[in-house]
Amino acid sequence: MNNVRTVSDTKRTFYSLHTRPINTIYRRVVEELMVEMHLLSVNSGFSYNPIYALGVVTSFDRFMEGYLPERDKESIFQALCQAVEQESPRYRQDAERLLALAQDLPVNDLIAWLSQTSHLDRDPDLQAQLQAIANNSEFKYSRLFAVGLFTLLEKSAPELVKDEKQRTEALKTIAAGLHLSEEKLNKDLELYSSNLEKMAQALIVMADMLSADRKKREQRQQEKSASVAPPTE
Repeated sequence: MNNVRTVSDTKRTFYSLHTRPINTIYRRVVEELMVEMHLLSVNSGFSYNPIYALGVVTSFDRFMEGYLPERDKESIFQALCQAVEQESPRYRQDAERLLALAQDLPVNDLIAWLSQTSHLDRDPDLQAQLQAIANNSEFKYSRLFAVGLFTLLEKSAPELVKDEKQRTEALKTIAAGLHLSEEKLNKDLELYSSNLEKMAQALIVMADMLSADRKKREQRQQEKSASVAPPTE
């Protein structure tokens, strides 16, 4: 008997937990992230790790920027994690722990740690998990893991990630140290960046449409008010 959860099972769980409607422009983002997390969660080769968690948190927070009502965002994130049988506090806490580490480390030290050419004594648990990834020839790489790596670099050295040459070199070093495909890593991050740009453009278009619609309503109301106003003597 096959008891592996299906995508439909995960979606059904999500919508039973978060029952408020999701704004149309964001629904696709939420469902794509949900499907990606689902497919990883049911893959026998996948195991949770903090860098993946950071990728999930970063993707959610960036693609959900501007979402209204603001109070619904955390409810959506909690339901997203619970739908794949995970707990959202774990994701948030691991993401914050990694970001705090990246903020305090010089970028060269961060790259050396991520590529496993040097070890850190500051967080034995993170050190052990990263070493396990580097030593696991069957490690299940994902786009969300790539986003987590990129976010660490961005937190440590924002200017480095804006410089194509330095960014490419840093990712090459990290990919080699963790035995990941450099080509796959770069392609996934290019897609991530492209999707962020498309989302930003879509939000601008939506804002313009809402503004134009509001002006039309105001104009109609003014015309209606003028038509019913009593004649002046």
